[in-house]
Amino acid sequence: MKLLCKKIVSLLKRKKLKITVAESCTGGLLSSAITSISGSSKVFNLGLVTYSNESKIKLLKISKKIIRKYGAVSEPVCKAMAKNVSKIGKTNISISVTGIAGPHGGSKKKPVGLVYLGFKNGNKINIKKYLIKNKGRSYIQKNAVRKCLELILKSLK
Repeated sequence: MKLLCKKIVSLLKRKKLKITVAESCTGGLLSSAITSISGSSKVFNLGLVTYSNESKIKLLKISKKIIRKYGAVSEPVCKAMAKNVSKIGKTNISISVTGIAGPHGGSKKKPVGLVYLGFKNGNKINIKKYLIKNKGRSYIQKNAVRKCLELILKSLK
């Protein structure tokens, strides 16, 4: 993961871009991974861990209606997270992640391991949906972070 982060920080520096992050199920692991790289302060602007619905509503200004209608783990919420954290951090690039890390909280419709990633670059927001194998909470969180990093790298190239 370190190599992925180094490539991302290097690319962001070269392109003179800054990134903001909105995390839920990863609990700060994504921000931590990026900021573990020396020089990341030049490209990493802001990371918010909005774990609860209340924090998504208050900090990210996500409408209660959207959360009520679709649930916190959904494409519309993920999209709003990416869009709104970008506004808050005043960056063109942002990434958001929301999901069910388990071991509890899953359902037939939304099983443990369901993760949505949102990547915003300019006015475009790309949402990806993954179902990460349920090999435990830590496994799901680390894999969600890896998928985020891969999405950032792919989108920047």
